[in-house]
Parts: sequence; C-alpha cells; structure tokens
Amino acid sequence: MATAGDPFIAASKLRTEIPDVITLDVEMPRMDGISFLRRIMSQHPIPVVIISSLSERGTETALRALECGAVDFIPKSQLALYTPVEDQQTFVCDVIKVASRVNPKRKSMSAPLAVTPKLSSDVILKPVANKSMIQTTEKVIAVGASTGGTEALRVFLEALPADSPGIVIVQHMPEMFTRQFANRLDSTCKVSVKEAAQGDSVLRGHVLIAPGNRHMILKRSGARYYVEINDGPPVNRHRPSVDVLFRSVAQYAGRNSMGILMTGMGDDGAKGLLEMKTAGAMTIAQDERTSVVFGMPKEAIRLGAATKVMALEDIAGAVARS
Repeated sequence: MATAGDPFIAASKLRTEIPDVITLDVEMPRMDGISFLRRIMSQHPIPVVIISSLSERGTETALRALECGAVDFIPKSQLALYTPVEDQQTFVCDVIKVASRVNPKRKSMSAPLAVTPKLSSDVILKPVANKSMIQTTEKVIAVGASTGGTEALRVFLEALPADSPGIVIVQHMPEMFTRQFANRLDSTCKVSVKEAAQGDSVLRGHVLIAPGNRHMILKRSGARYYVEINDGPPVNRHRPSVDVLFRSVAQYAGRNSMGILMTGMGDDGAKGLLEMKTAGAMTIAQDERTSVVFGMPKEAIRLGAATKVMALEDIAGAVARS
C-alpha cells in the first residue's frame, strides 16, 4: 500500500489510510521503533511485524517491541538463508498474511490460512507407552507459547514463588533472542531463569527456556529430570516445537507433570498437551480473553486436551498449588 522512510512519514500516511499490517524496523531515523509502535497501538491498533537485525542491541529492542504489542518478528539474518530472493519474498508474505488475521482490539484470530504439509513430533520422538508409572514428589511444569508469549511468560513467571517446581518452556523465538529473553526474566523473577543447555537438570526454583532454533526434550535418569537439546527438523514448522517438548514430558514425567499452553498462532502444542493429559498430567489452556492470539490454546481445547481453561493471571496460582 505504501512505504515510509521514517516514522514521521509513516504517521502522516496513516492519517489518510489505515493498512492491515505494518512491517517495522526497530532502529530508524528521527524516532525509534519502540516509540512509534507505542503510538500505533495507542491510536490505531494494527498488527505489526518487526523485521530487524539481530545485534545485541537490536535483540533487546525487538523483545521490547513484542512486549509493546508487535505480532511477530523476522530476523534479517533468517532472510539471508532463503535463496533466491523470490523465496525471501514468499517467506515475508506468508508471515504478513498470518499477521493480518490478528485483531489487536479483539485479541483473537480468524480461521487459519491454508498451508503446506508440516512434520509432526514423530520425526523427533516416536510415540511410545508412558514410561513414568511411579509418582514422585517433584513435578515438572512444561509451558508452550508463541505470539504474545513473551509478555504472558513474564506475567506468569514473575508471579511464581522462589520454590516453584522445575519449569521447562518453549517460546517460539529465533536464535539470539532466547538467551536475552531468559536473562531479562531472570532479573525480574524470584525463580532462576536461563536458556537451556545440553544436560541441564530440571530443578525446583529453576526455569529452562529452549534455545532458539533447537528443540528441547525432557529426559529422566532415576529421580533426576534433565533436558537434551536437539537439532532435528522443524515440527509444525517450528524449532523449537512445543509438541516435541510436551511429548517428551508425557513420556518421561507423565502424571508427575503439568502442561500449560499459552497464547500463540497455529496449533503447535495442542496434540502434545493431549498426550500429556492422556499420560495423567494436569493440563491448562490459556483462555481467549487473556490470549493475544487464541490459536494454540483454542486448538488444544477443541481436541479435549485441556483439563482446565484459565485466565493468564490465575495460572501461576495453579502451579503453586500443584
């Protein structure tokens, strides 16, 4: 519809015509992207896709943009992986088309777009009978989130006490973002938060966030739970994938676990949450009112995977009581 060299030019164009989606860099002349995004969201809430470099500074700014209401982001380094340039165009267009389905005012999403076939968790972990028949005193809390998840996870984790059960999280994010995201949460939460590394133990009072572009799998050795980091192919077009984490939790923790599926586009995590419920875990889906995009939790509810449907502000209490 239009392009603009800086936010002031964009603001003048928005006075005459409102687009369905805005793509926005985070480092721009005359006004920073965060200030412009806040102005957009306060005046005309519009789905915004961030397209940015992944320098350390750019990563921090992009995280702030997500907290301020951006729908999604595309790292410029990720675009470089697509050749020829026509593939880059297709990728960007696909992201924008999905973003156009988000209504910032209603915080919901209409029917999903038709997409190409996708891989399931079977490419990483084969479905097997539940391995955890013995109940233990320690629970594992597994959480999945996508669009809107950075803010939802902040609200959830900041409300938890320091002695909460061990938590493993998949938030759809590219490389470089997850470490910065974990560090920011660690500075504001009572629980300890870090980007997961190979062999990290799942401990009470600690949170592990799957590294960007790598799957995270829960494993068990005796009474000890730990994580493996896996470079397998994307599942549900995501790496890390919530379904992969949830399947591993169902297999290795079973009824000693709790699954939580938060805001996000698509259906990643819905089938995995059902597997956790079948294995005896308590399962929670975030409700529509508090979800930025009621996609992933809605699909889990449709499948009958959620034991409970809860508002975001109530989920931490459910974990504390587990």
